[in-house]
Amino acid sequence: MVHFSATALAVATTVFSLFGSAAAGPLPLKERLDNFLAARKASGAPAKRATVPSAPHFVVYADKYSGTEPAISDISGFNVFALAFLEQYGGADDAQVWAGFTADQRTQYLTEYHAAGISLIVSAFGSTENPTSSGYDPVATADSVASWVIQYGLDGVDVDYEDFTAFNKGDGSAENWLISFTKELRNKLPTGQYIVTHAPVAPWFSPAPKWGGGGYLKVDQEVGDLIDWYNLQFYNQGTSEYTTCDGLLTESTSAWPKSSLFEIAASGVDQDKLIIGKPGTTADANNGYIDPATLAGCVSQAHAKGWSECFSSSLCD
Repeated sequence: MVHFSATALAVATTVFSLFGSAAAGPLPLKERLDNFLAARKASGAPAKRATVPSAPHFVVYADKYSGTEPAISDISGFNVFALAFLEQYGGADDAQVWAGFTADQRTQYLTEYHAAGISLIVSAFGSTENPTSSGYDPVATADSVASWVIQYGLDGVDVDYEDFTAFNKGDGSAENWLISFTKELRNKLPTGQYIVTHAPVAPWFSPAPKWGGGGYLKVDQEVGDLIDWYNLQFYNQGTSEYTTCDGLLTESTSAWPKSSLFEIAASGVDQDKLIIGKPGTTADANNGYIDPATLAGCVSQAHAKGWSECFSSSLCD
């Protein structure tokens, strides 16, 4: 995900949301919330929180440094709230706000959110950090992330790895780093007790020979069983990429071949782990925006084809 400026909004958060089987991107919460709640209601998402919530997942990312977290009424309808971002040096943006609360304040938020069926996680890394290229040790980094999650009482972590330099090398360094990192992360945050998700850009799922190191298909083959779901970033990949229902769902362009939702599933990734990420407004990303009405139609088409997940945002969770 990208970082956003502290421009004043009606609600002091900028969010990414995820709906149904798939979707993600940034959005001013009040501006798009009604659309998301309608989609969530239609999908029949469970009201009661589980340790790892059942699909569909409605995820909202917040990185505004506001000194507080949103009230339940402001995020009603979402079932995962992600604090962005956790960097190597510690919490930044909303994650820093969370770390700055007293233990009693965190307990109060957790109690209220859990009672409303909302899990709280932290989003690690983001667009400003390059873990592999910067030489971070994957095991030590995973231990540090897990310790932060446990120390501050959260329900899990979203791995927003965006080290394009390492990935573009095609030598496997990015993939191997992610595999080692995820194994150790799960060792410290056991399946069923903590949420562990990844938020890759969709093109990283293009099959060989696109990525010399195997891309995210390699990551999924090695540690996909340790990942609860993928918050796919279907934006900022080119002005003509993932901008129609066909391009988003069934046939991506030759620039990023076989990286649409159902093409990724056809490559062997569990379809029920794929969440669609889209920007909530044209201002929330460089490109990849689809207006809410059209996107809702795309989501309906996906559900008709058997997709049971949801949306991530910028638009829906």
